[in-house]
Formats: sequence, C-alpha cells, structure tokens
Amino acid sequence: MTSNQEPSALFARLKKTRTALSDGLTGLFGGKRVTFDEDAYNDLEDQLIMADLGVAASAEAVAALREQVWAGRIDTTEALREALAGQIARLLQKAEREMVLDSESPKPLVILMVGVNGVGKTTTSAKLAARFQNSGHSVLLGACDTFRAAAIEQLQSWGDRLGVPVIAQAHGADAAAVAHDALTAAKSRGVEVLIIDSAGRQHLNADLMAQLGKIRRVLAKADPGAPHETLLVVDGGTGQNALSQASAFEKEIGLTGICVTKLDGTARGGVVVALAQQSPLSIPFIGVGEGVADLRPFQSADYARALVGGRSSD
Repeated sequence: MTSNQEPSALFARLKKTRTALSDGLTGLFGGKRVTFDEDAYNDLEDQLIMADLGVAASAEAVAALREQVWAGRIDTTEALREALAGQIARLLQKAEREMVLDSESPKPLVILMVGVNGVGKTTTSAKLAARFQNSGHSVLLGACDTFRAAAIEQLQSWGDRLGVPVIAQAHGADAAAVAHDALTAAKSRGVEVLIIDSAGRQHLNADLMAQLGKIRRVLAKADPGAPHETLLVVDGGTGQNALSQASAFEKEIGLTGICVTKLDGTARGGVVVALAQQSPLSIPFIGVGEGVADLRPFQSADYARALVGGRSSD
C-alpha cells in the first residue's frame, strides 16, 4: 500500500467512530449552517465525550472551537468539521513517534510487548515483525507467553507464515529464560530486531506483573540497554479503560509507547485522543484490521481526519 492510499484506507477503517460522531453533529446542527449557543457547545462536548475523547480533551477542543466561532471562522457544518479535525490533530500530534532503525540503533533492537489478555498482543507482535522485515531488517520472535500453549503455537504459525524464526520452549517454561535464549540467539545470528511476546496479564495481578519485571531484569543483564522498547498493546474497544491500563503498566514496569488495536471494530476510536492527552507516552502504531499491513504508523492529521470526516477525506 502506498503512502497516498493509506489515509483513505484509514478513513474507511474508522467508519464506526466517524459515523457515530457525524450523526451526533448532524443531530445537533441539522443542515449546512450552524448556530452556536451555550446549549450547542455543551451538546458538542457531550458528543465528543461519547466518542471516548475523554473529558479533558473534549473540553479543550470545544474551548478552541469557541474562539474560532467568535472570530467568525465557523458558520457551516463543513467549517465545523475542518476546525474540529484541526484541533484533534493538534491534541494528537505529541503522541506521534516514528519507530525506525538507523545506523545509531542498538543491534539487536529489543522490543518487549506487554498488555492484558485478549488485546491482540501476539498478532501485533507478528505484524510488527512483518513491518521491520518489509523494511529490509532481519527479525527474530521470542515466544514468552508460556502460560498458554496456544499462544506459542500462534506465534510459531505467524513465524512460518512470515519466514521469521521463533525462539520458544515448552508450555509452562520460565518466560524470563525464554527471553534470555531469544536475546542470545539474536546476538549470535546478527539479527537486527528481537520482538518478545509476553503473556497477557491483568494489571492488578501482582505476581504476573512481577514476572514482567523479571523478564526486563534478565534482558538488561544480557544487554544493559534492553529492552529498548516496551510497548503496551491496548484494545481500542475498551475505551477509557485503556487509560487505566497504560497508567498501571507504566507505574509497574515502565513503558516507551502504546499500540492501539482493533480500531476498525469500534465506535470508540476517540480513545486515542484521550491517550494522547492524558498519557506522556507515544503511540507508534495503531491496528485497524486483521491484515498484516493493517498495523500502521500513527499519524495525527490522518487520524483526526478519519475520525471527523470532511472534504479531503472523501
């Protein structure tokens, strides 16, 4: 997929969120022209909150729109969409971060994938491996979800499909030992990227969170900088619960970024705005479908346009 095709494809994949938000705006203002009073501002803020942008981001967006209305720059629904998309893009911009390998990147670059159960962490690990592979980099996968035999098999199946080697042990093995073996193998083979898939865990489970800490310590002993990236995978459909997950994992183990998945199947895609507003972490990737290419670098302007709609998205 070319870069020119990606924004329009993203527009299509975020249809559920955009439709919910668009229907709300249409219900507020009816025809092509818009008239603002205090009730309209309050209702608009409510629509943004219901799209899971969060209270703080919704209030900030509406405050900025007020200023533009007072300046006479918003008098049609199209102008409202344009202004809203611009404001959301501004809120999202600080969360952008391109993840690329260059001559100064550590070799191997060690990426630890973490998250609660059922968010698509193993699939995201495999899709991330495919992205690096398609960029010409050698990749190795570490199957450290040793609690579920199916998870090991799933990652091995992805490895066979992509032609990416997978380091694994038997179901029930010490996850930290598997991580150590994977890093040792990556170094000996001269692999550029090692992606470690860890077991899903509820962020309130102290024992499982402690195991993540053990994995990090073992990796750091073998390579003082590892893991170089610790990415939290969250399901976009969980809405504001993604914020509590990010806060808990950041507090317990430290994170470098968030990947938001399953955005194509939810009307709650505004949660990405809430994450960008309330978390200091970047959002390197979003997942908008089941295909390998549907894990995409997060770009604030394209995402805002896909959420709100407007002339340049159609």
